[in-house]
Amino acid sequence: MSALNTEFHRLFLSSPSPQAPGTLLDAQGRTRALVLELTAPVDTAALGALWQGLQTELGLPAPAVAVNGRDALQLWFSLAQPVSPAQAGAFGNGLVACYLPALPARQWRAWPMTDAALPGGVAHVAPIPAAQPGGECWSAFVSPDLAPVFAETPWLDIPPRDEAQAALLRGLSTIGPAAWAEAMGQLASVPPGLQAEVAVTPALPVAATPAGVGPGANVTDPRAFLQAVMCDTQLPLALRIEAAKALLPGAVVPAGTGVGGQG
Repeated sequence: MSALNTEFHRLFLSSPSPQAPGTLLDAQGRTRALVLELTAPVDTAALGALWQGLQTELGLPAPAVAVNGRDALQLWFSLAQPVSPAQAGAFGNGLVACYLPALPARQWRAWPMTDAALPGGVAHVAPIPAAQPGGECWSAFVSPDLAPVFAETPWLDIPPRDEAQAALLRGLSTIGPAAWAEAMGQLASVPPGLQAEVAVTPALPVAATPAGVGPGANVTDPRAFLQAVMCDTQLPLALRIEAAKALLPGAVVPAGTGVGGQG
């Protein structure tokens, strides 16, 4: 099993035994992966308030951030124990009511969701990363501080590297039963809209990183260079954002050119 598959399985998949392949939904339709999906264009300032509230007010670990390759940014929450679709839906509804009360219903989705047309009556999102129909866009996990880059274009136009995807998941932790119960109790008891006055913060946490670190000299392909810059958390945020912008569809990537004079 690759490092990426190991981390994805650790955080999100349910399996009947340690040796069995994991799935997002178990035989009872329960899941360990709760996904809140915000469709583009995403208000990243509001998303930042949600991100902050999750950790400082609900006491939950930071979720994974992803682009779905089509139309939305996603927050992936990992649970230590699976919950029913009804419990998952109550969690998503509670987060939106408390932290995103002005968000129109058409601009968000909470997964898993019930779907009577499917066997078992439950639908979940597709695992990430993955190529989208047509092969020109990819879903991927992304660094939280780069979420604003994808607010209107939530996809990558090159395949993400498995090693970089695994690194993004490696530092994440699951929500234990006690923390889950406490968070659900808080979401149920806080009147909707109370958290709307949370001070506007940067879209997501921005970590201070030292300069002087970048792709190795053996990285000569322009797009590979830019992707390495975008995923290198030791580089200044400004350089990583510029690299991400250069990788968006329609951007011109000059051959042999670095980012921000680094090359």
